Parts: sequence; structure tokens; C-alpha cells
Amino acid sequence: MIHSFIMSELENQEIDESLEVEEIDNFEEMGLRDNILRGIYGYGFEHPSKIQSKAIAPLIKGVDIIAQSQSGTGKTGTFVIGTLQRMDESVMGCQAIILANTRELAYQIKDVVDSLSSYTEIQAMVCVGGSSVGDSIKELKKVSNNPTLVIGTPGRIIDMIERGYLSTRLVRLFVLDEADEMLSYNFVNQIKRVVESLPPDAQICLFSATMPPEIIDLTKHFMKDPQRILIKKEQLTLEGIKQFYVDVEQENWKFDTLCDLYNTISISQAMMYVNTKNKADWLKEQLENNNFTVSVIHSDMNPMERKNIMRDFRNGSSRILISTDLLSRGIDIQQVSIVINYDLPNNREAYIHRIGRSGRFGRKGVAINFVTRRDFGKLNSLKSFYNTDIEPMPKNIADLF
Repeated sequence: MIHSFIMSELENQEIDESLEVEEIDNFEEMGLRDNILRGIYGYGFEHPSKIQSKAIAPLIKGVDIIAQSQSGTGKTGTFVIGTLQRMDESVMGCQAIILANTRELAYQIKDVVDSLSSYTEIQAMVCVGGSSVGDSIKELKKVSNNPTLVIGTPGRIIDMIERGYLSTRLVRLFVLDEADEMLSYNFVNQIKRVVESLPPDAQICLFSATMPPEIIDLTKHFMKDPQRILIKKEQLTLEGIKQFYVDVEQENWKFDTLCDLYNTISISQAMMYVNTKNKADWLKEQLENNNFTVSVIHSDMNPMERKNIMRDFRNGSSRILISTDLLSRGIDIQQVSIVINYDLPNNREAYIHRIGRSGRFGRKGVAINFVTRRDFGKLNSLKSFYNTDIEPMPKNIADLF
């Protein structure tokens, strides 16, 4: 049961392959209500993506799900569509909770919910840390008057549940986005407390681009015979993302290489990843000294700063957004066509989340990795782990833009 949440006796066992899941290749055959279908087509979805064709139908049947699919393939649309269909518009109160690991991702999920639910009576509200507790309480007081979906981060959601402002009595569906991160040791005790507050028959659905074996092991203690929709790590390639590396030899040559790259190609907007907050601040200063319009975002910033930075980047006021792995997951910025790993990530799972910021849901993109002599071991490990090609950057790189 849930009190045995953190157990590792199964850690070294093989994970069963998921059963074949029926694919439904058009939304009309999924049994969705007409007002949800209108929202889907109004949002711009024409045909289900692979994960949508496999996961929406079992989700709306009410079974627990563990779903894994590459970044940018429509996971958010999958669980939002399924969640809206599971909700009863005649019932007033919170019927579903979606948890995200960052406030930025929570707000992005709400944007998708607002669009897809625009022809329904369903209301969505965001409940995240870093915002006023009073504002969260004020918003939650409206929940009893509407069929409501609450999207939030773990700490604030737990606080509102335990203080009695968020009732889980009617919750029929609990979704964990970026589930591997949410079930890591950073969040696992918080997730345990949320699960313990849910009705015993509540459906639980996990979504992520990566689902390590130890995370799936944990789910055996709080999920009921989940339908597994998994892909092997060697299939975690990102269609539409061309991956290259630049041999910079040593760390202090990276910045000049970056400037040369910008002199060679025309880039509308780019995400740039580094491994530390100090490096992010340093790189921003160096780029600004060279007349680049650049922003930086990391966890030392307060929520309002982060919100304003994301707004400015989305509207094009800034051409470059430098980030730590705070923004490696789930954030979809349509105009981003290139991701630059100024530093290779320290763990392999972060790589696929980072480069998934470009090429979202069928769009094309390019990932460029700066590699020092010390990094070639990391590079080869990534290529082997994902069974993917990361090639030397070609001289005609400009032709890709």
C-alpha cells in the first residue's frame, strides 16, 4: 500500500513490456463529447498523435495509466482531453487534479485546458507555490460553484488540502505530469500525501518522456493494475530534431564558438542550457556585452521574475533564453527552432527533455551540443543510451534554418 511508497526490493527486476494498445486514429471514434471535440478542432488538432491515439481511450475508461512518449508528441493534449472527458459537467466541485513540477509548466497546462475546454462549463484554476496563499484560497472558494479542474505544484496543493480549502472528496482523476521527476526523492513524500487524500477509487495517470525502472517500481504501491503505454529507451529518438555536436576542445573556447555560430546562421529564437545558475548569469552578461538580447531563468529568481521572463521570451522581446534544467521539461515555445547545450547535461534523462524544446509535435528543430575533450565520454553515453545519431556539425548548417 501507499505507506510502503519508497521501496526498492524490485529495483533490479526487469520491467514487463507493455501490452499492445489499440490505436484510434481519429478523435471522432474515441467517444468524446461534442463540446470537447469542438475544442480539439478549434485548438488546431486534426488527427491524434501516436500517444493520443493510444492513451486517450484507456484514460477515459477510467483505468490507471503509465504513459511514456517523446517530448513534443502531444502528451499534454492527451491527458487534458482525457481529463475533460472524465469530468461530469453537472457536478460542482473539484473532480480532477493535475500536478506539475514547476509553476511555469502548470500555467502552460492551464493554457491548453482553457483552449480545449472553451465549449464546456469546466473551469480550470492554477494553485502553485510562489504566489499569494490568499489568492489561492480566494480562487478555491469558487470551486464549489463549478465543475473544476485544479492544476498545481505539490507543495501548494498539499497545503490547500490539509488546510481544508481544497476538497478531494469528488476527485475522480489524478494526473502526474513529468512523473519521473515528480516521483524522485525531491517530491516523493509530497506525492504520497496527495495520493493518501484521494478517494480510494480515484484514477491515477502518469505521463513522462522518460520512465526509469525504479520509478515504475514505485507505482506498484499506489496504482491499480495500470495500463502501460511505454516505449523502450532506444526508441526515444526525437523525430524532426537534427542533433549535432561541436568539438570545442576546452571550456574557455565555448563562448567564441557560440559567437561564431550566431555569425554563421540566422536564428529567430533559441533555448540555451547550462548546468549551473552561476554559469547562466555569467553567460547572460557575456552575451549582453556582445550586443545580444538575452534573458536568463533559474530557480534563484522569484516567481514574478520568472513569469515576466517567460512572457517576454514568448512575445519575442528576447532572442535567447538561458536556463538550467528548470525549463528542460514540458515548456512549449512554438518559435524555438534551436536548442544549444552550452553544457552537456549531467544526467542522460535531462538530454531528451532539453532538446525536446524544439521540434514540438511534428515541427522541425536542431540541437547543437558543445563538447570539450572531457565531454566525449558523456556524448558517447548519450548516443548509446538512446541509440541515436549525434553527428559533427556540418559546414552547411545555415541550410537547416
